[in-house]
Amino acid sequence: MEKKLYIKEEIDRLSKYWYGIASSIGSSLFLLLGIMDYFSTPENFNRFLMYRLCVSLLLFASFFVNKKIKSKYRKVLFTYAIIISAATIELMILDFGGHRSTYYVGLIILVICVLGLIPMNLSFSLLGISLIYAIYLVPILLFDKITDFRTFFTANSFLLSFFVIAVIWRYSTQKNLIRTFSLQYDLDQKREQLAKYSTQLEQLVEERTRELNKSEIMLRALFDNANDGIMIMNRDGIILNVNQKACDIHGFDRDTLIGTNIKLLETQENLDSYKERLERILNGEALLFETRHYRRDGNKVSLEISSKAIAVEGITYVQSFQRDITEKKRLQEQLFQSQKMESIGILAGGIAHDFNNILSAILGHAELLHEFSNLDDAGKEKVRIIENGARKAGQMISKLLSFARKGSFETVPLNLNDIVKDTVDLLERMMTKKNVAIKMEIDHTLPSIEGDANQLEQVVMNIMVNAGDVMPNGGVITVATSSVDLERDAGSIHPLLAPGKYVVLKISDTGPGIPEEIRDKIFDPFFTTKGPGKGTGLGLAMVYGIVKEHQGVIDVRTKLGRGATFEIYLPMSGKLIPRLERPFVSSMAGREKVLVVDDEEDIVSFIKDVLESQGYKVLATTNPVYALDIFKEIKDTIDLVISDIIMPLVNGRELIRHFKLIKPSVRILAISGYEAGIIDKKDKDINAFIRKPFEGIYLLSVVRRVLDAADIPTSSWRMPL
Repeated sequence: MEKKLYIKEEIDRLSKYWYGIASSIGSSLFLLLGIMDYFSTPENFNRFLMYRLCVSLLLFASFFVNKKIKSKYRKVLFTYAIIISAATIELMILDFGGHRSTYYVGLIILVICVLGLIPMNLSFSLLGISLIYAIYLVPILLFDKITDFRTFFTANSFLLSFFVIAVIWRYSTQKNLIRTFSLQYDLDQKREQLAKYSTQLEQLVEERTRELNKSEIMLRALFDNANDGIMIMNRDGIILNVNQKACDIHGFDRDTLIGTNIKLLETQENLDSYKERLERILNGEALLFETRHYRRDGNKVSLEISSKAIAVEGITYVQSFQRDITEKKRLQEQLFQSQKMESIGILAGGIAHDFNNILSAILGHAELLHEFSNLDDAGKEKVRIIENGARKAGQMISKLLSFARKGSFETVPLNLNDIVKDTVDLLERMMTKKNVAIKMEIDHTLPSIEGDANQLEQVVMNIMVNAGDVMPNGGVITVATSSVDLERDAGSIHPLLAPGKYVVLKISDTGPGIPEEIRDKIFDPFFTTKGPGKGTGLGLAMVYGIVKEHQGVIDVRTKLGRGATFEIYLPMSGKLIPRLERPFVSSMAGREKVLVVDDEEDIVSFIKDVLESQGYKVLATTNPVYALDIFKEIKDTIDLVISDIIMPLVNGRELIRHFKLIKPSVRILAISGYEAGIIDKKDKDINAFIRKPFEGIYLLSVVRRVLDAADIPTSSWRMPL
């Protein structure tokens, strides 16, 4: 609202208020002054009383009209009140002395009520005064004969003087009133502006407070719900605040951790490095490190910690973000174990071929020497010792290849219960002698799995033999089978275990348990706790390799004094288990012509002697190129080719392919110091495969079956030592 409009409205408000007072006073005075009439002019009392009653009623009525009319009509009302009041007084003046009457004083009282009480501007004040004076003077001049000029002059002089003073006073008062309202308007504007500023300030404070609260709630939510543990410590390592994740990691509640020194959670082996790390952090270095803390249950948790010193209002704090990497470390150990196995497997595969060639020559010629030489008993005993040594060496190579997944095996549907029962029957008598009882908990509804029966039998046997060895004073071995459907809990059982359906084999003992310091080494090749000469350290390593090759996992749960449990999870198959029959060979002799190709002279000599002892005609050479030339010349007379796969001059597969191109009907027997895995089992060029070293009788049986056109199943493509 503009200032002029504000002043106008305020003056209108005061005018309305004071007119109400003035009309009330005027109405009352007109009646009260009737007493004066009674004493001053008793003869006119009744007539004057009628005048007074009329004007009093009119003024009283204008009091109510003043409350209802709009401000723009209020001057008309004021003018009306002035006229009727001045006219009434003028009637009484004319009736009581005319120009000599003292009732002109009533006009002065009227001016006092009008100009003294009602706020009027100068123009309206002059108009009011002019009306009052005109109503007094004009009737006297028209209707009264002036005889007492002195009294008339005095009365007019007095009236005019008072009117001038009243106008000046009203003008001055009106100016002061306008100035007051102007100042009040400015003050109100300032007050409103201050109120507006105050409101804005309150809103700003409220908004900032709300933002601060929101920020605090957000930071608190981020702190409490972080996926990593968070600790705030002072420079001495005293914990000042922790989030819920840190409590969950350590197994303590918040009140217990707060006030505790962080070094009490550090494991003994990390205490020295703790002091060094804290000093580096306080010197301004941001550290990322791994450590281990104690949990409330006494176990240890592996942590990856990121720490940094921060200054808040001159006080140094240490913030620590802690991530539980226990499962990650466990997974790393499993992967490291797999990598070790792979490395050993590569090493074993690299030496297996040459080593098996040597063993083949030793074992083969020892067999020939034993069978076809005229040795005395002492000589035959020495030959037998050589054979046994060669076989043991071959077994060791076989174990190395097996645990490292280099061994070959044929996966067929089978029932794990059958393997467990056969192995228990085999070991039961030996365990009874050691005062060890075997307890079986078999699930007779066990679904089938796919695997190699010989390999899985070796797994069960190795674990049970180890269990018997750790209980020299007797005990109990429990072998249990079951099936399980793992959905989301697979990773919690073992980090490498994928969700799915599994057949579970558990072998438990009541022995002393496995110490923590060697628990991570039990699957390492050549690691053993047995004395010198009492173990090769390949048993559990081979178990690990076989289980992994079967797409399964193996885990160990143990506590000192409470024995150990090996848990093996093998993927469920559910396929029908076929009945297999071994091919029967009635005679190993023959008259066919055989071409033998091998880069080792000793092996060629051994094979040639064995075959010729049974009537075969043998052409043997160590040169594959020469062998190919001979084959081209006399291909029609050659019935069987025995060829090594790995040779320095020519790849055995390529050589066999050339033989087949020259004569598609020729039978092929492949031999190698490697496992059958080097041969593609869908390769139609190869009719059978024998892994070195092998015995002469096994060679003769395979040769006879190949020549009789009965392909050897891949499950028989190895020589059991």
